[in-house]
Formats: sequence, C-alpha cells, structure tokens
Amino acid sequence: MIREATSADKDAIWALLEPVFRSGETYAIDPAISRADALAYWMGGAACYVAEDQGAVVGTYYIRTNQPGGGAHICNCGYIVGDAARGRGLAGQMCEASQGQARALGYRAMQFNFVLESNAGAVRLWHRLGFETVGTIPQAFDHPTQGMVNAFVMYKQIN
Repeated sequence: MIREATSADKDAIWALLEPVFRSGETYAIDPAISRADALAYWMGGAACYVAEDQGAVVGTYYIRTNQPGGGAHICNCGYIVGDAARGRGLAGQMCEASQGQARALGYRAMQFNFVLESNAGAVRLWHRLGFETVGTIPQAFDHPTQGMVNAFVMYKQIN
C-alpha cells in the first residue's frame, strides 16, 4: 500500500534514509547529514509518500518541483526501498505511482537530476519505465568504493 506520509512516519522514514545517506553510494547528500535536515529535505517538497507492507514502512519517495518559474511543470523525485523489501518490484511500483500523483499535482514531466551510473539497477529500471538518459555528467560523483563515476540526467513526459 502506498500512501501520503504524515509526521507520524518520521521515525520510519529516517530508518530508511539513514543507512542510504550514511553509505554515500547513491545520493549526493552529505553522509553526516542530521536526522532533522534529512527529514526536512525528504519531506519538504510537494509531497512525500510511504509504501507499507503489513503495516511496516518499507519504502518512501518524494515529489518536488525541479526548477521554479518557467520550469515548474517538471518534477523531481527520489526513492528509497528498505533492505527487507528489495527485489520485490517496489521501486517500480513507487515510480509508477509517483507519475500518477505528479500528474494530479499538475506536473507534465519528471526529471531525475543525478542518477549514478554505478547504480545500474536504478538505471535499468528507469529505462524500463520509459525514462530517457538526456545527459551525462562526467565524473560527477566521488563514490566511496568506485572512485569518480558519471551521473545521468533522466527525463520522461508524464502527461
């Protein structure tokens, strides 16, 4: 079940965000980010959602305006699936749900600004779901184990 997040979900969302942010492997977020700053970042956009399995929060995502003004019709999203739910198609389900929710919020396209080439599973999934790689930022991210890796800008019309 996917539903809009509430303030009561903060502990569960932090439990998903913390290991991902601390690892420094997929998000360009300071690995030492505080709980308060991480939750403000994740929950401070247009909408934040959680995915539940038998009452436990196992995934989360946000939708936010990618750029203000003339670019406000394009949203950006971020997704995290907890270890216990990996490999069950949840990221794809959340991405598909987010596209419908983004349309309902008035967005006409979705853009991922910084998808790491080293995150091959995400790159494959976004391509399978119709996103195009529209740009490559060479050596954009200093991965903690792989060194400098490229980042992709990925885009999809959703209306």
